Amino acid sequence: MHLQSLTLSSSHSLLKSIPHFPTTTSTSTTAAVRFPIQSVYRYDPVTYPNAIGSSRADWQSSCAILSSQSQQLLSQDDPSSSSTDHISSVNGHNSTIENLNLVPISNLSDSTSLKPQPKPLTITDLAPAPMHGSNLRVAYQGVPGAYSEAAAGKAYPNCDAIPCDQFEVAFQSVELWIADRAVLPVENSLGGSIHRNYDLLLRHKLHIVGEVQLPVHHCLLALPGVRKEYLTRVISHPQALAQCEHTLTKLGLNVTREAVDDTAGAAEFVAINNLRDTAAIASARAAELYGLDILANGIQDDSGNVTRFVMLAREPIIPRTDRPFKTSIVFAHEKGTSVLFKVLSAFAFRNISLTKIESRPHRSHPIRVVDGADAGTAKHFEYLFYVDFEASMAEPRAQNALAEVQEFTSFLRVLGSYPMDMTPWSPSRIEE
Repeated sequence: MHLQSLTLSSSHSLLKSIPHFPTTTSTSTTAAVRFPIQSVYRYDPVTYPNAIGSSRADWQSSCAILSSQSQQLLSQDDPSSSSTDHISSVNGHNSTIENLNLVPISNLSDSTSLKPQPKPLTITDLAPAPMHGSNLRVAYQGVPGAYSEAAAGKAYPNCDAIPCDQFEVAFQSVELWIADRAVLPVENSLGGSIHRNYDLLLRHKLHIVGEVQLPVHHCLLALPGVRKEYLTRVISHPQALAQCEHTLTKLGLNVTREAVDDTAGAAEFVAINNLRDTAAIASARAAELYGLDILANGIQDDSGNVTRFVMLAREPIIPRTDRPFKTSIVFAHEKGTSVLFKVLSAFAFRNISLTKIESRPHRSHPIRVVDGADAGTAKHFEYLFYVDFEASMAEPRAQNALAEVQEFTSFLRVLGSYPMDMTPWSPSRIEE
């Protein structure tokens, strides 16, 4: 875009890429400006020489221009105040135009060609959300190209996917209205349960409103021109490394394995640091985003590698009976694990199938003395039990089962009653 051709109307549309500005009740054209959630992203001056996308320099130029024009537009709403005073309180935080984290363009080459990737949200980025009217915003843990991003797209097509650096941040982004939903993994067919998210489900007040199962298709990625025999190291998420262990050996790779936070982050790390002796295990989409080549496709040891994700929201959905539903609960009892048999009997008596039982240590009461606090010496762990069962809370049999369970337990919470993912999938299908 030429600098001379930037008009007031065009700046309104481009202003959507700048972090939140306060909206006034003025009838002027600036009052209609709304800013999408992408404004919380911050971009680092990173170059992926082989990646696809538009010019980074063009993007930086637009941001630099709009940073000054936005001050003028906002000051028109309140001529009596300076532009700095007008935006001194952005979303309740003290801010000026200088700390909007616009990346300077002086150190970037005009010939640089890349597609800037959004930086994951961190705890410090959490702030009130923009106005209604934007696309559904879905938080996930990781960076663009992660399998969680693919799961978010499968659960909510055409959504605005928001990367978060931690599972905790994804939960909080929904609670603080930055995101409308969160899509987070809870179990993998090879690696088992993701215990961290089970703990967070209990800690936070979000509701499970759906599930999605995503086949995981791992690829071995490296910089262009790098051959497998040159590699000395492979990096990825610990579960991805474990899921590809035998295949890496069959490929004849004498490499060390190193764990990082997520698969797409491993691909990003190789690209940023121009590591020609290191490969990453990640998705084919990560290869496209970060300009890497696929040295080997489908390197997971088991073709039936599937991860189950749950969709979280601030409010529960209304359970129905016109399609298969699943209900997730968590319960505990102060008298120990003997109650588990009675709980399971409540479901068996009503012919309700259980799909999962998961136990986690009770953090508030981790140890139970069996024979009394004074005389007893034997100690057992206290547990919380997570149970998924195939029934809707709209069904009388499910309601009666939980009514009976409540009689046996000191704590019972319904995490959600939601439609089951009935999407067929093929183990050989490539997910990109």
